[in-house]
Amino acid sequence: MDTDRFDRRKFVKGVGAAGLVGLAGCTGGPESGGSDGDETEASTPAADDEDTEASETEASGSDTTNVGMVYATGGLGDGSFNDQAQTGIQQAAEEFDLSYDESEPDSVSQFSTYQTQYAQSTDPDYDLVSCIGFLQADALSQTAPDYPDQDFMIVDSVVDADNVRSYTFKEHEGSYLVGQLAGLLTSRSFSAGESSTAGDSTNVGFVGGVESSLIAKFEAGFTAGVKAANEDVDVQTTYTGSFSDPSAGQEAALSMYSSGADIVYHAAGNTGAGVFQAARDEGKFAIGVDRDQSVTTDYQDVILASMVKRVDTAVYNAAGATVNGEFEAGTATSLGLADDGVDIVYGTELGDQIPEDVKSEIQSSREAIIDGEISVPDSPE
Repeated sequence: MDTDRFDRRKFVKGVGAAGLVGLAGCTGGPESGGSDGDETEASTPAADDEDTEASETEASGSDTTNVGMVYATGGLGDGSFNDQAQTGIQQAAEEFDLSYDESEPDSVSQFSTYQTQYAQSTDPDYDLVSCIGFLQADALSQTAPDYPDQDFMIVDSVVDADNVRSYTFKEHEGSYLVGQLAGLLTSRSFSAGESSTAGDSTNVGFVGGVESSLIAKFEAGFTAGVKAANEDVDVQTTYTGSFSDPSAGQEAALSMYSSGADIVYHAAGNTGAGVFQAARDEGKFAIGVDRDQSVTTDYQDVILASMVKRVDTAVYNAAGATVNGEFEAGTATSLGLADDGVDIVYGTELGDQIPEDVKSEIQSSREAIIDGEISVPDSPE
């Protein structure tokens, strides 16, 4: 999607917590945080001056729906989770003619400040505040009751409040499919581009970001898929403790590859870029997450497939429901394979080289999961 096509407002990046606390009593949105000199323009393509002026004029009108986006730590440009959320709000802006602002907290401690600032703003008045990522749940649990007339939505966690709609995903179902892919390919001699599997490998790898029940769902599904393909293949697992540390991801993956793994799956945000680099360095393969990372990163030559999670669908649906007056606060929705909430997509450069019999087995599993014939665990066994 061409981001240049959208009317973009200013957004805040890296504003210190102290500065934001000082702004909490202001009536303006987060863009007014520039008074301390820390506010920057979007790092993604920004609208030209004329477009920006038009957008802000429009946003001040009472008929415009305004959405505040609070992204997960790791920020935009991850080619994954946050970018997927941004795709959803961009699509909503195009189709529903709404206006939105974006904020990129640098740490968990900033979530509450950003959520509060959007909720308090009267210029513009935000109709919906979108909170991206499970690490925002604790902050939102405290923020939402203080602003009962403000609608919120959260991705990847459930917050029990009358003014919050929660969206979660069945990551374990999609991860099962990419696990099956890894198990099938590591059990045979397979090569594509400059990478290959050994054929006699006894293990594959999983690199997680912050260890949590959410990321454990990725691990559980992946391991179940690997075992379904070949019970004798083990899964090496490492959590780096960060979603924004590519060096840690690279170090973890290099260790796995040197231990015999030839395919590593990550659920680690920006940390995953290090996994891809390690795969390239070692002539091995990797599997992306949340988006088709063979498109959103420069590692098409090592990415076999990605487990896509339709965060964009959740953001888009919530924004659209707000515009149409159909937002159902106080509810929770979980999206799986049957809802097109998660799925496997094959890499743009390597996908065509994956044997058809492998793809056929994976497709059969996909249908069996939807039909309830395969039950995928959502926690490591």
